[in-house]
Amino acid sequence: MKAIKSNFRQFLLFLKNDNMMFAACFAPLICALLFRFDVPLLEKLVTSYFNVSEILTPYYALFDLFLSVLSPAMFCYVAAMMILEEKDDHIVEYLFVTPLGKQGYLVSRLGVPEGISIAVTIILLSFFNLSKVPIAANILLSVAGAAQGIITALIIALSSNKLEGMASAKLTSLMSLGIIAPFFIQKGTQYLLSPLPSFWMAKGVYENNYLYMVLSLVLSSIWIVFLIKRFAPKTTG
Repeated sequence: MKAIKSNFRQFLLFLKNDNMMFAACFAPLICALLFRFDVPLLEKLVTSYFNVSEILTPYYALFDLFLSVLSPAMFCYVAAMMILEEKDDHIVEYLFVTPLGKQGYLVSRLGVPEGISIAVTIILLSFFNLSKVPIAANILLSVAGAAQGIITALIIALSSNKLEGMASAKLTSLMSLGIIAPFFIQKGTQYLLSPLPSFWMAKGVYENNYLYMVLSLVLSSIWIVFLIKRFAPKTTG
């Protein structure tokens, strides 16, 4: 535990020394403020202009879903960039053979930041949600979003260098594509996106059946185990 705490302090120093990464951690708060105050205002303006009762209101849950994956996405991006920097400097291999070990390294680089992201997401959804998310659903969404964040971080961390990692980060945004499926894609076709954990998150919210969240977590676990097994050869080979 002491080794994990010490290694996590290095993560905080990395944030302190990189202004762009530090700013990325505040992006979820900015988006939460925009969603909470600007979206209802926009809804009021467009419904008044078109003289209809609602346009964006049926999709308020969609904004909450994106908010639930935003904090983990930002935190995981920072964590993955630090892992890639340490890989470039050939530090990871040495850390794996210290008392920290592979498991401790992954906990300090991914587990702790994602744990923080869960707390941040719960707070943001509690104060800035648009669809009146119940507290139980809030917690499930936050945990499921964090699990997706770990998947994203591991995919980026499998890159050969930071430049390739930045390109991979853009591709990992496709992991969130499943969020829109229940809202906009016909029932039969939408299941093409069922391998994505985000699809089951959205399905749970859209159908108000939070057992789908459990399925999302199970699917995320499969992704994470598969990617961790690939991560070790990448860092040691």
